[in-house]
Amino acid sequence: MHLKLKDSPIVCLVGFMGCGKSTVGPLLAARLGWVFVDLDEEIERSSGSSVSEMFEREGEAAFRDREHQALGQQLTLARQGRPRVLALGGGAFAEPRNRQGLEAGGISIWLECPPEKLWPRVAGWAHRPLARDPETFRRLYEERRPSYQGADFTVSCDTEGPLQVVETILRLSLWS
Repeated sequence: MHLKLKDSPIVCLVGFMGCGKSTVGPLLAARLGWVFVDLDEEIERSSGSSVSEMFEREGEAAFRDREHQALGQQLTLARQGRPRVLALGGGAFAEPRNRQGLEAGGISIWLECPPEKLWPRVAGWAHRPLARDPETFRRLYEERRPSYQGADFTVSCDTEGPLQVVETILRLSLWS
């Protein structure tokens, strides 16, 4: 399978926390024979701190700067001929500078799932600094949804399991 993107073989999975990016991503990468990178995990590895710790210690703006730099590094690696599937953190695609970078060299796929299905998945996750209560969670989802809608493709994760989502992605028109 070949991407219609010649300069940057990178597929970025975007969407709200709990939609399945970190589950679908490795499965998709394995099918393609590409590298999988979870951007949040990459940031944690390089900083030696968890996302929650960075939020508490440095604030969200500083974390978003780290995230932007990490995304730029991944785009550079893809341009150097190392194809990858990249799972972006829930807020990464909501940042205009990140979307602009992806428009210049990547395909974005929104893994869409309604907040009422997402909340039960993340409600017990202590490592999610922005998932503290259902009202704040829904409000944040609604704030980010217009950004997600700007993705190149949308794949519903509402009723499909991870393997079915991968098959749906592989049937998208971005492959030739």
